[in-house]
Amino acid sequence: MHQELQEIVYEANMALKRNGLITLTWGNVSMVDSKREVMAIKPSGVAYESLRPSDIVVLDLQTREQVKGSLKPSSDAPTHLYLYDHLPEVGAVVHTHSRWATIFAQSGKAIPAFGTTHADTFYGPVPCTRPLNRQEIEDHYEMNTGKVIVETVDRSDPLAIPAILIEGHGPFTWGKDARDAVEHAIILEEVAMMAYHTLILKENDRPIDQHLLDKHYLRKHGKNAYYGQ
Repeated sequence: MHQELQEIVYEANMALKRNGLITLTWGNVSMVDSKREVMAIKPSGVAYESLRPSDIVVLDLQTREQVKGSLKPSSDAPTHLYLYDHLPEVGAVVHTHSRWATIFAQSGKAIPAFGTTHADTFYGPVPCTRPLNRQEIEDHYEMNTGKVIVETVDRSDPLAIPAILIEGHGPFTWGKDARDAVEHAIILEEVAMMAYHTLILKENDRPIDQHLLDKHYLRKHGKNAYYGQ
């Protein structure tokens, strides 16, 4: 019943590795089924080189019980579950420690929208959350990571900026499905690298003009979008 979802999530996790977003086992992808009954996610601490589709863990979204897979789910599973509970537009979630995005997260800084490459996917700066406090870290840390993400994102349309940085930790991205969420993780890493070097060369951190941001985002994602086939 859940084999197709396991295979999709397996392929998405391997895509992170192929695109250079994963070091060792630092990252995971999850996705929910079309009825939003279950979530499939990478198992905890399993090397990508030995990962198989049957290793992908399936959890019931309501009961949190494991319904398929013999391995433990990712330790980040409570974060993913919280996002699915509170962001119904989101169908898949990606977490990495990709280098450039994590540099911004460790600096506690948003990634500015400096150019049209950024604006094609993210309708404004990619935000950075506040730091979790001591109680949030000591008690249900992973769930509280989900809470601080939801606290920070624009609830009116979380797909307009489908990424966030957790201060001191790293990036999360999301999308309608696993392929979408992985693509956003790839783009996030590229624009983070560009932004880092732009900040070195630029005398200020002023973003591109709003009308240019609007043009590039809305031509791909707006009501009258015309980019693509």
